Amino acid sequence: MCDQTGKTAYPRFLLAAGASGSGKTTITCGILQALKNRGLRAASFKCGPDYIDPMFHERALKTKSRNLDTFFTDAQTTRYLLAKNAAGMDVSVLEGVMGYYDGLGGISDAASAYDAARATRTPVVLIVNSRGMSLSAVAYIRGFLTYREDSRIRGVILNQMPVSLYPDMKRRIEEEIGVRVLGYVPRVADCAIESRHLGLVLPGEIAMLEERMQRLAAVLEETLDLDGLLALAREAESLDPALENAADIPAPQAIRQVLDSGAARKLRQKATVVAVARDEAFCFIYEDNLQLLRELGANIMEFSPLHGEKVPEEADGLLLYGGYPELHARELSEQVGVLADIREKIERGMPCLAECGGFMALHRTMEDMEGRAWPMAGVIDAAAYRTEKLNRFGYVELQENAQPSMPKICGHEFHYFDSTDNGNAYMARKPLRKRSWPCIHKRGRLLAGFPHLYYYSCPQFALGFLEQCAAYREEKQ
Repeated sequence: MCDQTGKTAYPRFLLAAGASGSGKTTITCGILQALKNRGLRAASFKCGPDYIDPMFHERALKTKSRNLDTFFTDAQTTRYLLAKNAAGMDVSVLEGVMGYYDGLGGISDAASAYDAARATRTPVVLIVNSRGMSLSAVAYIRGFLTYREDSRIRGVILNQMPVSLYPDMKRRIEEEIGVRVLGYVPRVADCAIESRHLGLVLPGEIAMLEERMQRLAAVLEETLDLDGLLALAREAESLDPALENAADIPAPQAIRQVLDSGAARKLRQKATVVAVARDEAFCFIYEDNLQLLRELGANIMEFSPLHGEKVPEEADGLLLYGGYPELHARELSEQVGVLADIREKIERGMPCLAECGGFMALHRTMEDMEGRAWPMAGVIDAAAYRTEKLNRFGYVELQENAQPSMPKICGHEFHYFDSTDNGNAYMARKPLRKRSWPCIHKRGRLLAGFPHLYYYSCPQFALGFLEQCAAYREEKQ
């Protein structure tokens, strides 16, 4: 989208790579820090259903990062969410997911970083892990440029490239392929981000993280063409050619219908309070989920079960998202009063959405990483236990069995744990595959299961939850 000066209203670029583990998150954080150090206002986005990478973006920018996922939302909604969260920013940096073309089921480029770049009309910079490569990097890059005619790849960054080799490689790539080389990243001691069973460790677990980011940013100021990256960002196409001079992108019709509905207007008058568990154990949160609830009239209050905080008394509803409760099983189990409070409020009728780690914490017992079982809230009369592999990994479409006419909601599963009772209120189906399975407990106003849900894929779902919260609020009075 261009403003009246002819400049793009949403300067942006997407950092992609050929595979996971190529340094995307580390380089993205270093670039975000460098842009912030220049005094620029940057927005950050993570493509795909990722929670941890945005946490690192947030540590660099000190502001919330967002997700863009073309499985969860259609192209129009994806552009709307980008514009909504990038408004007023000098530049937006999008971090890709997995390998650039890797999408649904491993057999499609749908929901890939490439798909997100197409949907948002964003120029792409390919990060090439050059370790062990020299001239072969030219062939590697050419392959990514030509695999799809509209690859959108406009630049390249060479990661782990020796400074002695870089000038020759830059010349060969630009002369033989015609794509801009926007710098290189040498090995920087202590700046890599460690991983574990669900991906990267959390930012709070890394000693002197801010200092590391500043050190990396200083290196990237010297080795990357940051001015070239910003110039590329300003070359981004209009987000919506039909609205060249508009200040923002309007909400798609499906979202407007919910936000403008009579039910939503009533909810805004009631100002329901939703308690959100947020700490080291419960931290896998889509910020846009909370923002949609706010737009529907909810007041969000955060509390920490792990640190002994009970559900706020003002709360009319409860959100228990996923995270790493298995890493804090003993400490969480010792919060007997907190767990009892959660159980009592749910049994009294408080609406509760619990997913993945939050679902596990509602069980009778939950195993830790060593397979030791610890007492939990006891809302779900079942045991959560550790497995040796990922279970039901990937995107799912969820249909409520009792209401097959209701719109589906999209979600994602990513866990090394399972339950002796996963529930059967919904049917989960994997896209492009024939696999399906029952899941999710629905009892009273409780909805609890392993899938992580994305509310913008079905705004009516968020509206229905808040209507239940409003009903509970009236019952309390």
